[in-house]
This record gives sequence, structure tokens and C-alpha cells, in this order.
Amino acid sequence: MKIDLKKFGTTLTSRQNGREAFAALQSQITTLDVNENLELDFEGVITFSPSWGDEFLSPLLKSFDRRLILINTANPSVKATLELLEEINQEEFKKI
Repeated sequence: MKIDLKKFGTTLTSRQNGREAFAALQSQITTLDVNENLELDFEGVITFSPSWGDEFLSPLLKSFDRRLILINTANPSVKATLELLEEINQEEFKKI
């Protein structure tokens, strides 16, 4: 399953907004097959804060581990936040 993160906005900031986005995603990911990947596409995302990312990505990383795949992560804001979250979670995201 592929999710375009820009559907949550192009400026992804604040813990509250990250929590709300994660809650909105729950109904979609419950239908995922146990072998199906969850792909998150960052295309079109301009600003990506560590607080939003922690509320949204960290629980997904814990649940999906290597089945969580991040796409289009070259934006400097996205890249910096992902590096910080990897350091905090002591685990790398799978990126293509």
C-alpha cells in the first residue's frame, strides 16, 4: 500500500498534527496483509518536523519494521528529520 504524505499537507509540523495524521491512517493500514509493505511517499512535502515525524513514523516503524518503506526522501527537511528519528529510535528507515 502506498500513502502520499502530501495528503496530510505540505508542511508537516507539530506533535498534535502528527498524532491526528497517524489516527487518520489507522483505518487504512488495518486492511494490510501481513506480507504487504507500507510505502510512504514524501513527494511534495516541503517541511517535515521531528515532532510530527515522531508521532507518525515512530509507531509505524515499531509496527512494520522492514515493511515500512520511505520514498522520495531527498528534501533536506525530510532527510534531516529522518536522520534524527533514526538516531532516537536506534533503527534505520528503509528508503528507496
